[in-house]
Amino acid sequence: MIVRLCKVALVAAVGFFFFTVLLTDVFLDYRGNYTLVQHVLSMDTLSSGESQAWRALRDPTPQDHSYWVHHLFYWTIIVWEGLTCGLCFWGAANMFRKSRGTAAEFNQAKRVAILGLTVSLLEWWVALFTVAGEWFLMWQSKEWNEQDSAFRMFACLGIVLIFINQKEED
Repeated sequence: MIVRLCKVALVAAVGFFFFTVLLTDVFLDYRGNYTLVQHVLSMDTLSSGESQAWRALRDPTPQDHSYWVHHLFYWTIIVWEGLTCGLCFWGAANMFRKSRGTAAEFNQAKRVAILGLTVSLLEWWVALFTVAGEWFLMWQSKEWNEQDSAFRMFACLGIVLIFINQKEED
């Protein structure tokens, strides 16, 4: 029973983490993380200079910072985080409801949590490592390189997913 409750707690903690991320990204500090997205997509701080900047999505109206592609990319990340948050809270609730059930019932209840954790892993892999990191060469920026923190999140979420995915026995 204690292992099941630990799994519930970890999935709920992931949901809570993404809830706080959403609060920050949408309400408390939209500009802060938007600025990161803006610089990464603009490729304006690369150590290699302009040689690869043909990939950049530069703001055609820098005076008002209204480039819609930057906002669209940022909102895609926010929606991805919201989906993770919702799925993890829903998954934790399902798991908690079945925590006193049979092993088969509890294993079945983990499906939504596993989906939520996988959605988050895909966010970090696709948005941060692949698109931002490799296509927009975020790793070359001294000021706007978030690959270490992205890896930390990916590793933590992956460990939780491995633990959650371990089958229960009666």
